[in-house]
Amino acid sequence: MFRSTTDNLRLRVRQWLRQGISPRSLAFTLALGFVIGCIPILGAATPACIALAWALRLNHPAIQAANYAASPVQGPFIFLFFRLGSTLVLPLVHWTLLLTLASHGPLPNSIAQLMMLPCEALLGWFIVAGPAVAAITLVLTPLLRKIAEHSTPSVTETAFS
Repeated sequence: MFRSTTDNLRLRVRQWLRQGISPRSLAFTLALGFVIGCIPILGAATPACIALAWALRLNHPAIQAANYAASPVQGPFIFLFFRLGSTLVLPLVHWTLLLTLASHGPLPNSIAQLMMLPCEALLGWFIVAGPAVAAITLVLTPLLRKIAEHSTPSVTETAFS
């Protein structure tokens, strides 16, 4: 199963490269889609990918494929982004939250403090997102160039194109 998935991905990348997308542009598209797919707000990745692909004139299927590839790691990354964001925000906010909930404090205060949790995770994601896109793009560009150089259509590929 893994081999067929890898072969399918390789075939799809070759098709995108033959459509005239440069390896660097495809690498950026895939990196951006993967990083957006890790955003700590559930349900926001797909619309964000659509909007960025449209605004930056990127390949929609490529950015969505990378977005969906990131979905298995989105959950664990939410926790890591929260931890990173919470180290930048006052650590006392969490103790106050626990004390407020334990003492049955006023409801608006508790809700306001609970709203800080996704904001902290989003802050952590914003810190990591830019460097991650740059690093993934730098790693993927030479790999995609190599695929583009060795990409000659085979008989089976041209039959399904």
